[in-house]
Amino acid sequence: MIDKESIVREIETALLDTDRFIVEVKVKAGNRITVLLDSDTQITIADCVAVNRHIESVFDREVEDYELTVSSSGIDQPYKLLRQYIKNIGREVDVTYLDGTVFTGKLLAADNEKITVYSKTKVKKVETEETREILMNQIKHTKEVISFK
Repeated sequence: MIDKESIVREIETALLDTDRFIVEVKVKAGNRITVLLDSDTQITIADCVAVNRHIESVFDREVEDYELTVSSSGIDQPYKLLRQYIKNIGREVDVTYLDGTVFTGKLLAADNEKITVYSKTKVKKVETEETREILMNQIKHTKEVISFK
């Protein structure tokens, strides 16, 4: 079985001197490997293919007998790294607290300890504005709001 650390090390080699980064690597039973990537700018299919080929060039499928999936983190995936929060400053997000409540607003700032989110709502001609600083340890997950307006 291929160990996760070896895969991470090889992916980091493949991504060296780029703005792409590893979001998550999972190695499940049966050597089913899933790699999620992201970028400070954009991640393309070609980026995923390049990482896939690099891994395949290092780990022989005939010897290791593994299944490999390399993809982008995806717009519907929750942020897992501070780097993703920083990349998405200025975007509309849903922040789900540990207790299940959700706060929706524009991501204004992020650091290791907290994020800042601004919300402006209008109900029956009454506008309300709120800026919240939310501690990272209070967040279950944060996702970008997908809007087709």
